[in-house]
This record gives sequence, structure tokens and C-alpha cells, in this order.
Amino acid sequence: MGSSPFSIRPAASEYAEYYGGYIGHVPDGDVLSRLASQGEATRKLLMGVGESRAAHRYAADKWSIKQVIGHLVDGEWLFGYRALAFARRDPGALPSMDQDAWMAAAEFDRRPIADLIDALWRVRQATLSIFSDFDTATLARGGIASGNPFTVRSLVWITAGHELHHLRILGERYGVALPVL
Repeated sequence: MGSSPFSIRPAASEYAEYYGGYIGHVPDGDVLSRLASQGEATRKLLMGVGESRAAHRYAADKWSIKQVIGHLVDGEWLFGYRALAFARRDPGALPSMDQDAWMAAAEFDRRPIADLIDALWRVRQATLSIFSDFDTATLARGGIASGNPFTVRSLVWITAGHELHHLRILGERYGVALPVL
């Protein structure tokens, strides 16, 4: 029996150079299984933060913990949409995401942290549902986003790595204990 198509790490030619850092955070192995276990661990971690601490910013010009969670939700929707569009062979180029403009419009600090954690959990379940339908051929399909080529495979790995990147920031700069992933 062969290995999972989700265990094949994307080549550097499958994504914009900027995203190499995210992919580099993801250990070798089945990234779909990692997304499932990572989602569970992240949910448990964030449930321990508490409402009063969720507004914490490590510097005045930095995002609050709530905003980081909201950004993870937005990012996962975005990467999932891109992967689905490319999987379905959408011929159009997809736009960039200006994370600062999105953050300014989102008002995540007005939402209870429990709602943001639930939103992150729900988008992860949707992501897993979409991604689990992809086979080897689908993972190799590609398209253009933010003016750069990406494959479906790279977007699956970017999704996992983006979360790991922000979990590290939560641990290092916000003092939120990292789960064992």
C-alpha cells in the first residue's frame, strides 16, 4: 500500500517564496492528519486563554490575541477557497489578501473569544471536509493567487504552516503555552 498523497511535501516551484516559511514549519508526514490533530490542540489551547486575557497585545501596534485568532479564521477561509478554486480548475487569477485592511474591518476584539474559537473550529472542520476529497491528481492542480503560481498541495501545507506560525507567535510574544504538535 502506498503512502498518502498528503505526505508529499510541495516543491518550491509550487508556491510563492514568501510561503516557504509556513511550509517549513510543518513536519514531514500526512498533512491532512496533522491539520485534524492540530485543530484539536489549538482549540484546547485557546479555550484556556480567557476573555480578559484575549484582548492582550504585546505592543501597542500589534494584534490582540482575539485578532490573531480572527486572522487564523480569515486565513484558513482564504487558503481553503484558493485550494478549492484550483481543485475545480477555476481559470481566473485570485486576488491578494491585505491582512491589515482585513483586520481594520473585522473588529475581532468586539467578539467574545469563545465565538472566535468556535469560528476557527468550524472553518477547520470545513477545511478538512474539502481537503479530504482531494486525490493525487487534484493536489497537483494549480492556479494563480496574488500574482503567483500555487498548487492545491501547497495550499494544504500552507494552511497547516500558517497556523503553526501564529501559534509560535502566541507562545513567544503573548505567553500562551504551545500545545504539543
